[in-house]
Amino acid sequence: MITDTELKIKEIDSLVRSLGEVGAEKFTALMMREPFDYTRWQRLLWLDKSVEGLSAEAVRLQESRGTNPEGK
Repeated sequence: MITDTELKIKEIDSLVRSLGEVGAEKFTALMMREPFDYTRWQRLLWLDKSVEGLSAEAVRLQESRGTNPEGK
């Protein structure tokens, strides 16, 4: 299990790789400014999707990127 600090570092690195430095900073500022209930957000995020639909969508995305869902 990684420490809280290690987790924060990995997440910031992911944000910077995904959004760039300015985008990562903007995202962090938005998250700190607004009250945010991650658990509630997760519960509401996929209300209109089934597990099967999400799985099929994930497989299509993996295939479009040229990767195999099993990592092969």
